[in-house]
Amino acid sequence: MGMSHSALAVVILAAGQGTRMKSATAKVLHTLSGVPMIGHVLSTAQALEPEHLIVVVRHEREQVEAAVADWAPEARCVVQDEIPGTGRALEVAIAALPKAFTGDVVVVSGDVPLLDSDTLRVVLDHHRDQSVPATIITTVLDDPTGYGRVIRGGDGRVLRVVEEADATPEEHGVLEVNAGSYVFSRSAVAEALGSIGTHNSQGEKYLTDVVEALATGHAVGAVRVEDSWLLQGINDRVQLGEVQALLNQMIVRGHQLAGVTVHDPASFFVDLGVELASDVEILPGVQLRGDTSIASGAVIGPDTTLLDTTVGEGAVVVRTHAEGAHIRAGANVGPFSFLRPGADIGEDGKVGAFVEIKNSTLARGAKVPHLSYIGDADIGEGTNIGAGAITANYDGVNKHRTVVGSHSRTGSHTVFVAPVTLGDGSYTAAGAVVRRDVPAGALAVSVASQRNLEGWVEANRDGTPAATAAKKAAGGKKATKG
Repeated sequence: MGMSHSALAVVILAAGQGTRMKSATAKVLHTLSGVPMIGHVLSTAQALEPEHLIVVVRHEREQVEAAVADWAPEARCVVQDEIPGTGRALEVAIAALPKAFTGDVVVVSGDVPLLDSDTLRVVLDHHRDQSVPATIITTVLDDPTGYGRVIRGGDGRVLRVVEEADATPEEHGVLEVNAGSYVFSRSAVAEALGSIGTHNSQGEKYLTDVVEALATGHAVGAVRVEDSWLLQGINDRVQLGEVQALLNQMIVRGHQLAGVTVHDPASFFVDLGVELASDVEILPGVQLRGDTSIASGAVIGPDTTLLDTTVGEGAVVVRTHAEGAHIRAGANVGPFSFLRPGADIGEDGKVGAFVEIKNSTLARGAKVPHLSYIGDADIGEGTNIGAGAITANYDGVNKHRTVVGSHSRTGSHTVFVAPVTLGDGSYTAAGAVVRRDVPAGALAVSVASQRNLEGWVEANRDGTPAATAAKKAAGGKKATKG
């Protein structure tokens, strides 16, 4: 049977309800390494450079269509009607193809995210070389439970695929299973789909019945994939976790081979979109998510999570949570730091223990060493912010900025009541509440002179351990109240 060796369409089946996920989110929208399941499948399909890319949707249709539009704007979504089954899903997809299209149709499932384009190209080449109407992907499993069994004749030819619910006891013992991905000739599969019905235990129009229909009078091709993990489908949260673990292992290994040191691969979780340069060092307990990028020589961890964050060359980030932050070259962050969106830590800057920074910039060499909140602020070059500093940036209605000039020194427990500006080289005294601008080189002092009220404890807290200790320190004499 002759067929085109150039025109190609890819159909992704994503209409299933996914009830076993027990989720309000569509099954194919659950994420794996930062990418929704359907995103992985769409990327694989795009790599084949098809003339047509069709996604069949039904349950949670609006959610799925929105994700498809984000990941593959060129894809067309078609809606499966009330007739159930994968056979019906492909039938509506075939009907959506232009009538002039006479090429091959690759069919994949939206819940099989690890199947890669290289494997599909091998199957497609085999299909075209053999000039068969259909080619199925199979694999051998020690435990084939849940999969359709591939039934072959005495000569090894594929005769049919039997769904587990319809299999005989003898067929249950078959270990070769159908992976749910196919290549069809458009004309052959369209004709076969019209001939199958819903006479089975599930009352569905099985796509697998097409194989038997086409095997009558024609050879059906089969490509056995040895790495069965490539074909693992996801139907529940257990399988989601298993596939996530496999994918993460592959991503981590890829980074290691590219020159990244990973001290404990089992505790390193990294999204697909993360970029790591060579000579990055990852300590145990690190999660890198979203559009995070780490430059050469940086050390991350232990126990650190970075989301959509950039880290410059040679920076060190320890026990830190950062989202939407920029950490420049040579900066040192942590431990126990929290960088919120808009935090920009300059070259050779320092953010220390129990410091939170939001929508603020630290210029080169600026330091916020410990126990501070810096929000909506600009800290100048070489400035040191004392322990316990707070930028009071919110007046109950609006946010305001604090600006501290270069090479300034602020005393412990300074409160900056924004909007306020401190000039270059300015100082603040310990405990200062800065409500007005401070000129360059000035010292801001806002605390009253200290008074000691002697005898206050014995007079007001008589009988307490503190009063007893005070009396003992006074040699047994009652202290005089000041």
